[in-house]
Amino acid sequence: MSRPSPTLSLMIDAARAAGRRLVRDFGEIENLQVSQKGPADFASTADLKAEEIIFSRLSKARPGYGFVMEERGVVDGTDKSHRFIIDPLDGTLNFLHGTPHFAVSIALERDGELRGGVVFDVMRNELFWAETDQGAWLENRRLRVAARRKLEEAIVSTGIPQLGTPGRERFLAELDVVTQCVGAVRRFGSAALDITWVAAGRFDCFWERGLKVWDVAAGLVILKEAGGLAIGLNKSDPRHGDLVVGNRSLASKLVERLEGGGPPQGKR
Repeated sequence: MSRPSPTLSLMIDAARAAGRRLVRDFGEIENLQVSQKGPADFASTADLKAEEIIFSRLSKARPGYGFVMEERGVVDGTDKSHRFIIDPLDGTLNFLHGTPHFAVSIALERDGELRGGVVFDVMRNELFWAETDQGAWLENRRLRVAARRKLEEAIVSTGIPQLGTPGRERFLAELDVVTQCVGAVRRFGSAALDITWVAAGRFDCFWERGLKVWDVAAGLVILKEAGGLAIGLNKSDPRHGDLVVGNRSLASKLVERLEGGGPPQGKR
């Protein structure tokens, strides 16, 4: 088993600390579902508190590093080579509705390259992590992407744009294409976990558009170290949020279907 570096160990500790706070806050969500105020404000506060825990720990341990955070935005550091990319609560809508599927996501970028990633599945207490050239791990178990090669046997996860948001019509058109060539489609509501579950072989592929770098950064490190491939749609950088991930065979085939813009001409 590979051991995490000192910096990655700090990221793991910060993710677990934020997760403990989210578990406590999640316990209040069911009570708030029936209150007049509702859970939305509480969920937003929980998100901010989790981010503050991570930022406080990492900024003290690595005071020169920069940060890119979902809530606080960009914080420049004196060390221009390193920065952390943080999503303190990926799966906010699930959290808001009392659905126990959300994660803490922390990535390390060095000289513009993603070098380390931690995704903590809070309610399952599963800690996924990876560093460049050190493999991908679930705690102390090595991860590998699934070996399937046929799209018609693949389980593919995705995210669905909410009603009234940009890209919904395009998504529905793409969904029509995908459902005609894959075994099944799933929507779980956390991009960080979707990508990580592809790395773990639980899903075969994942595709979504309109994500932010903090949604995908940590998962992409884990995916790559598990032998997977991330492809940006329309030749974009996958970190910019329009992407397909999977093993090398299936990811390429799914991109071909999506960018072809129509139903498949035959099974592969």
